[in-house]
Amino acid sequence: MNGLGQKIDAPMTFDVAADRFWEEVGKYYNGNARETFEASIWWLVGQIGANTLLPDITSQVVAKAVARRRGEFAKNRTMLVDGERVPRRVTNSTVNRTVTEPLRAILSRARKIWLVPVAEINWANHRLKEPKERVREASIDEEDRILAVLPADYQIVVRFALASGCRLAEVVGLLWSDIDWGERQITVRGKGDKVDRIPLTAGMRELLFPLQDQHETKVFTYACRKKRGARQVGDRLPVTYEGLKTTWRRSLAKSGVTDFRFHDNRHTAATRLLRAGANLKHVQHLLRHEDIATTTKYAHVTNDDLRDAMDAQEARHAAARSKKSPKIPEIAPGTEIEEAASAVK
Repeated sequence: MNGLGQKIDAPMTFDVAADRFWEEVGKYYNGNARETFEASIWWLVGQIGANTLLPDITSQVVAKAVARRRGEFAKNRTMLVDGERVPRRVTNSTVNRTVTEPLRAILSRARKIWLVPVAEINWANHRLKEPKERVREASIDEEDRILAVLPADYQIVVRFALASGCRLAEVVGLLWSDIDWGERQITVRGKGDKVDRIPLTAGMRELLFPLQDQHETKVFTYACRKKRGARQVGDRLPVTYEGLKTTWRRSLAKSGVTDFRFHDNRHTAATRLLRAGANLKHVQHLLRHEDIATTTKYAHVTNDDLRDAMDAQEARHAAARSKKSPKIPEIAPGTEIEEAASAVK
């Protein structure tokens, strides 16, 4: 029995727990999140052991799994070292998303919902430090350079991302049924299976409306360039998550723009909205942040613009004062005014 008087079942093996979590929770995640989570939990089963009992998954076991994942190389990722391209290890963020978070979710559900015993683990000790999210905004020149080298079908995708602030997964997952032309709004299925609506602007409508006949369900597609199986040259195929990531990475290299991720299109949309006169509440609504504290990372934009306005005001004030002021006439001696002034003294 636990502290609430509930019966606690016998220990469960990790493979049973992972499979049960997948059936109850994991398989209902959306798109790429589901694929990533599925790959992560079965990687964990391989590392921890299918027959390992949940109480035996201690802090030491978690630490070992984290260390093992940190030593792996990211797929199709390289970094420049001494002028040469070498494989790049996975980031701390990836380790947290693929090891610590899914393992914690499984064990937490086992303890709270399934009422099976698990070891006490201080998860804060295993979460790797992640860099603070920066706000990288594309300049107009950078935007033009990127769009110039993107394939035509992908130009539209990126232009929509810049206008809507949607994440990569949200963009490729967009369906025609998500667009309400009459109400001028778009339904977005975001992180954590959240469903929200954002405005469909005139610019977005201009981008999307001509695409309606290209695919029955998916909004963003590309023209097949090579015959493969039943696919024919010219067939319209849905833009995929990995396909967009690859096309973006290659096009970015061609453009010469550096340190700019696809996710930075979202940051650009937010900062441009603020510069156009919107407030943080507007940006919170566009980006669909539950807590406005998350949106305050864009506050530097309003501060910068406020500073520019204050600098301009000071310059105007200084210029006005530098102009020759009307000369104050002197009081001639011997006049009534001069005598009155002397009397006051």
